Amino acid sequence: MAEAARFALLPGLGIEPTVQVLVREALDEALTTAEGEASHVVTVLDAGCGRVSALRQFRSRIGRMVGADIHEPAEPLPHLDEFAIVDLCGPPDAFAPGTFDVVLSNFTLEHFADPLAALTNLRAWIRPGGTLVVTTVNRRHPFVAVYLAMPDGPRHAIQPLVKASEADAHPLVGICNDPATIRRDLETAGFTDIRLRTVGHLARAWGRHLPTFAVGLAGDLLASRTPSRRSTIVAVARTPSV
Repeated sequence: MAEAARFALLPGLGIEPTVQVLVREALDEALTTAEGEASHVVTVLDAGCGRVSALRQFRSRIGRMVGADIHEPAEPLPHLDEFAIVDLCGPPDAFAPGTFDVVLSNFTLEHFADPLAALTNLRAWIRPGGTLVVTTVNRRHPFVAVYLAMPDGPRHAIQPLVKASEADAHPLVGICNDPATIRRDLETAGFTDIRLRTVGHLARAWGRHLPTFAVGLAGDLLASRTPSRRSTIVAVARTPSV
């Protein structure tokens, strides 16, 4: 069964909305807010950018698009105006305060050694009234908890089954990966208007092969009636307006 056919089964099983839908809605709202301030060019940061970015579909609405990651991209990212090698958990001087209207951190929080430091940096780099959109895995889901707890060796052995390429397989930390901890760290970093939703995402994330799709589908169905345990968290937060 092809991936598209597998994924077509999911809405009928109640595994909706998707992470992509929630992120698209959050980015559209954030950019609309930024566009209402006509005094400057809308500037966004893809924090921990990969080959595919949810921001690309909004490229015509973005005046300046910056990507940041801890290493050079494996291939050119022509949708970016600028790329910078940045340790998001490191010193806060990579960007000037208030540089960005919108920041997207897409499945990066689970990799941060010091997530509070990273969120504090992102808070500093966002203009007053700007928006942070975060997606990450939820450790409260039992399958995710097992995956995060695996030693590096066994995890590296199974990552090719669930990752599109070696470039997508990064070390996992998982310090800030449940709804309560994410909310606490966002508040501590200085964010306000924090909204969190959880969705089932394992079937899609592990859908390249039929066996892993089946395991992911079982995991999504297992947690479907317990929102706090669904596999994936989407968080949207604002910086205080002046």
